[in-house]
Amino acid sequence: MSAVLSPSSLTLVSNPNPQRKDWFDEVPARPTLEAERRYRKERLAVAFRLFAQVGLSHGLAGHITARDPEWTDHFWVNPFGLHFSQIKVSDLLLVNAQGEIVVGEGPLNRAAFAIHAALHEARPDIVSAAHTHSTYGKAWSTLGRTLEPLTQDACVFYGDHALFDDFTGVVLETDEGFRIGKALGPRKAVILKNHGILTVGPTVESAAWWYIALENACQTQLLAEAAGTPIPISPEVAALTHSQIGKPGGAHFAFKSLYDVLVRQQPEVLQ
Repeated sequence: MSAVLSPSSLTLVSNPNPQRKDWFDEVPARPTLEAERRYRKERLAVAFRLFAQVGLSHGLAGHITARDPEWTDHFWVNPFGLHFSQIKVSDLLLVNAQGEIVVGEGPLNRAAFAIHAALHEARPDIVSAAHTHSTYGKAWSTLGRTLEPLTQDACVFYGDHALFDDFTGVVLETDEGFRIGKALGPRKAVILKNHGILTVGPTVESAAWWYIALENACQTQLLAEAAGTPIPISPEVAALTHSQIGKPGGAHFAFKSLYDVLVRQQPEVLQ
């Protein structure tokens, strides 16, 4: 079915009861719900193209979602079968809590709904979640363990990512999405054993940037362990570094630097 969304004059404010209050540090908000909706959709469309540019797309697998700011049990997502590099704002689908397409033309990736619907329901502080079958995330996931704080960049995830070690095949039911959410807890990322990686955040920018950063951290540790026996950063310093660089403010500006370049190069993404 389809519906037309009407603009709202309500002022958008940050989630009054987020599970992680620190997540909203330095994260700007738009003045109205309609402005926030457009903002999220633009960042979402660009995030797909950025993922394609850096090699995070693989076949039909992968999805990023953005919670609608007004209909908070609905989320925007990519249509199944459209390559990340071709996605525009107008291609995005709005899906409700029953998996029905409310705006846009499908098809809908059923795995995307099964995972993301459960995450968005379980974690009201999550605005966006990202998951693809990226190479280094998949490779690391086969080891069945979390990452160590080997570098400054990896400290973004120190104590802030989890392991989901119950792979049962393609995720097609929301009950597995809820189990992934339970493993994730209040953290920003989860390693899905024998599957890949997933990140979440209070903005599209943070979820997308943290996915890129987590893929890089997986690659770095795989290389380090292949070369020898890496020496991790001490827990005290890792925790301090996480407090300095693990918030969404930094992710916002890291994503913005990539967003600005891509929009200049591919302005049609905002259509």
